[in-house]
Amino acid sequence: MASLAITRRGFIGSGGALGLASISPRAMAAVLDPAPTRIYKGARIHTLDPAIPSADAIAISGSRIVGVGTWVELKALASARTEMIDLGGQTVVPGFNDAHLHAVGESLLGDVLVGNPFEVEFPTIESIVARLRERAAQTPPGRLVRGEFYDDTKIKDGRPLVMADLDKVSTTHPVIVTHRGGHTGVVNGFALKNAGITRDTPNPFGGTYDRDANGNLTGRVTDAALNFVRDAAKEPDLSPEQLRARAIAGQAKISQEFVRYGLTSVCHTAPGLVAASTGLADDFAAIQQIRREGRLLHRVTYETSGAMLDAMIANGIRTGYGDEWIRFGATAEQFSDGSFSERTMSRSTPYPGRTPPYYGNIMQTQEGLDALVEKQMRAGIQPNFHANGDVAIAMVLTAYERGMKLLGPADRRPKITHCTNVSPQLVARIKALGAVPALFTSYAYYNADKFHFYGAEMMEHMMAYRMLIDAGVPVCAGSDFPPGPFAPLMGLQGMVTRKGWNGEVWGPSQKITVMEGLKVLSSNGAHASFEEDLKGTLTAGKLADMVILDGDPASVDPEKIKDIRVQQTIVGGDVKYKA
Repeated sequence: MASLAITRRGFIGSGGALGLASISPRAMAAVLDPAPTRIYKGARIHTLDPAIPSADAIAISGSRIVGVGTWVELKALASARTEMIDLGGQTVVPGFNDAHLHAVGESLLGDVLVGNPFEVEFPTIESIVARLRERAAQTPPGRLVRGEFYDDTKIKDGRPLVMADLDKVSTTHPVIVTHRGGHTGVVNGFALKNAGITRDTPNPFGGTYDRDANGNLTGRVTDAALNFVRDAAKEPDLSPEQLRARAIAGQAKISQEFVRYGLTSVCHTAPGLVAASTGLADDFAAIQQIRREGRLLHRVTYETSGAMLDAMIANGIRTGYGDEWIRFGATAEQFSDGSFSERTMSRSTPYPGRTPPYYGNIMQTQEGLDALVEKQMRAGIQPNFHANGDVAIAMVLTAYERGMKLLGPADRRPKITHCTNVSPQLVARIKALGAVPALFTSYAYYNADKFHFYGAEMMEHMMAYRMLIDAGVPVCAGSDFPPGPFAPLMGLQGMVTRKGWNGEVWGPSQKITVMEGLKVLSSNGAHASFEEDLKGTLTAGKLADMVILDGDPASVDPEKIKDIRVQQTIVGGDVKYKA
């Protein structure tokens, strides 16, 4: 039986007394207003709708799905104006949803990219220095030279960057090369001196100035310490008009990249946390501008912070305000600890081989977490905290439990971005709260070369998709780009196989099925932003957001899922990308 939807002016206006199941497709054609714009047939469709999990045809009218089922059932809906498209056995899935990333299109266009943003690649230190030196030659002395997308375990030389490497770039510019994880950087001597940092400078709360065995600064700085070095570095002079133009170009660029990989909905974290010089106002204005120009190709859930968040609270603007293209979501990730990939996340046991014992960086007190959660929950804002390690996750859950107890039960869906290292006890607390964890999308494949720092036993509790799904938690996925590539199919392969690019398998007990992974990447993401009635499954009445693939993830070799190519990305019934 096909799933069909009709317009408010037709059947819905009559109260729907007959029930959809009793209406034939031909009778339905009489009440559909208008008839389908387009019907796709000859497809392998994974709807993720339990009522009709698979189909071979789907009908679209305007921006909505109006029918899902067999070609025999749906062809009667067509009018003379309906476009019929035979997909020749290609696969259709709901549009992919990235539940957390940093939309740094401006960085892709303007910064020195010392690594590949999208794929596994191994540059040499010499090539990194050469790229940065070229930029320094074009930059006035004393102004920042910034490198992005550095990955310390993906260097052909077999060692990470150090301060001495960056001193070869310049001794008259601050040079900061940020790890793609966003929580650490390598800087030159000028940048440290510019910030007043010496070997005698104590580590700030929530960060470190790393030192060698002799107490000398290595140039690696972490978390809160990196902020001090960044704040002291002067950006190249740009006028307000130039900054706005950069922001607009960056948002247009990143939107093109998203749909190229099949992303139809993305949670944008407000700028300022990773690889961005754009201010909040310019960033949000840029998204609106490219929408007016017809260049916004994906749907935006905007997760804000700072003055914009304060203004929302002061003016009674709640999570969900907006429309189908741009709406306010949870807060931007609020840091409670450090990084998984850069080995600064909080741990209840010390990192091996570190003297003195190092337990990672806690970046907020329990009292601070409690106060933020209460303020945001009272304002109707969905709270969202970055928490990787078990210590930080427990602290965030304590703050959420306190807020729920103070304000009473409600469907608040407090968000935990990353939620990396969990235990059955933590998962039970997540489930009881109705919290939504957004785990890393592509790390299992992309970052397998870092997991030996944690070990096999600990990795059985990391990115614990299986544990969370089995507990009934609607876990979703966020790439955290730049930290991880946002390719959903790379992420799906890692979730299903737990095998990295290097052939290593870590945490095999956390493998999930392809269909579970597709839910994580679509319908669960819609749930996380309170939009499950609008998108996330290919269901009549929902938005026509879908991806056409040249292979079926459910039938190909699981280790080839990432090689499936996106043929078309369709958002609101319109083709936004075509290979």
